[in-house]
Amino acid sequence: MRSLPSLLRPVGAAVLGCLLTAPVAFAANGEDTPLHLPSGTSSKPASSSGPGGGSIVRTIVGLLVVIGVIYGLTWVLKQVKASKSQTATGGGLETLATLPLGTNRTLHLVRAGEEVVLLGSGEAGVTPIRTYGEAEARALGLLEDELPDVDVISTERGLLSKLRAWTVIR
Repeated sequence: MRSLPSLLRPVGAAVLGCLLTAPVAFAANGEDTPLHLPSGTSSKPASSSGPGGGSIVRTIVGLLVVIGVIYGLTWVLKQVKASKSQTATGGGLETLATLPLGTNRTLHLVRAGEEVVLLGSGEAGVTPIRTYGEAEARALGLLEDELPDVDVISTERGLLSKLRAWTVIR
């Protein structure tokens, strides 16, 4: 994974490139550009050219550039978010359930090793309410009995049963 300073270098180069090309767009004089029209002595009518293929190509290329910039910014933002997010280390803690009680007040059921701890969190902080052993938590129904995963698709027959197995929410 790349660090934040190494990600800022290509983004900074792109922004600098956009800033350097901006004066070229303003240098065209806009509406102050004089028109050089032919004198009225010409007898043949002015020919009008059909729709230019170059303008369509420029439009498509411009659209592709904008889509590329959007995709690039999305990728950069995802990388920055992933580098800042904190991942849980170790396998000893697991959140089993969370119950919101009101504004800034929740109950959390957390498994810490072989113990299950009921925690209350509020504006004042986090307070342990009760600690259960694993056997006591199973007896109270706080923990589900762990069943081995069974391949449902291989045990059932037919297309409808396979579709049902793929779409059921577990």
